[in-house]
Amino acid sequence: MNRRAGMVRGRKMARGVKVAPYVVPTTRRAPTPSTYLVPTRWVKFVFGIFLLPVCAILTQTFFTAFARATVAQHLWAAEPFWFFSLGAILWLIAFMGLPRPVLLYVFGHELTHAVWVWLMGGRVSRFRVGRDGGHIVTNRTNFWIALAPYFFPLYSILAIAIYGVLSLFYNMQPYGKLLYGVIGVTWAFHFTFTCWMIPKNQTDLRDHGTFFSLVVIYLLNLVLLSALLIIASPHITFAGFGEDLAKNLGNFSHWVGDLADRFARGAHH
Repeated sequence: MNRRAGMVRGRKMARGVKVAPYVVPTTRRAPTPSTYLVPTRWVKFVFGIFLLPVCAILTQTFFTAFARATVAQHLWAAEPFWFFSLGAILWLIAFMGLPRPVLLYVFGHELTHAVWVWLMGGRVSRFRVGRDGGHIVTNRTNFWIALAPYFFPLYSILAIAIYGVLSLFYNMQPYGKLLYGVIGVTWAFHFTFTCWMIPKNQTDLRDHGTFFSLVVIYLLNLVLLSALLIIASPHITFAGFGEDLAKNLGNFSHWVGDLADRFARGAHH
């Protein structure tokens, strides 16, 4: 097998939905004794620590905007909010009380890996899905590809894309409520299966460092939720949300600066 061929992303889903490890049949050259290599997991761990303030600032901005839109601007009374919530609640009932559609999840999980491989300029030479799990064979992998199924709600994106294409040929405005309901179902599908799978010893997370992976997954899911909130609320704009984000970032910077000044004064004493 040549150097580029064959990164296998495999997962076995017997009982506990266990994910099998990567198999990377590629030739690697041993490092020279004089070369000091820092494990990429260490670098990603440090990077994950620096992402924590970003997560905190975005979380504060999101909940501030959500509270303002819900209480002051009556977002809770808007049709998009009701239909999205109804779809999400219906899925939660189905997830908790009915047999879980694991095969549908596995298909979406592997397809999301494949889509991100293509977005990164790679090739997928094999795609396998079954009730016992699935895998793709590709010539490229990175943390975006590995973590994509945990932050990229494929079925929600497909629903929006189908609605957009149909809007080019038909008047789809009367079905806007249905779209919000479908997004509620599909996003809750993504959220519940993500939360269900993460504790199951996923190699997708371990291969790039569990801490770093969880921080990235949280941050990107929050970015998605923020975008949905802005789209659903007529009173929240991307510019206004950005201003709130910049304000919270400034407050955090001042807090860090004050903390550094106190530490410096304490060190001199």
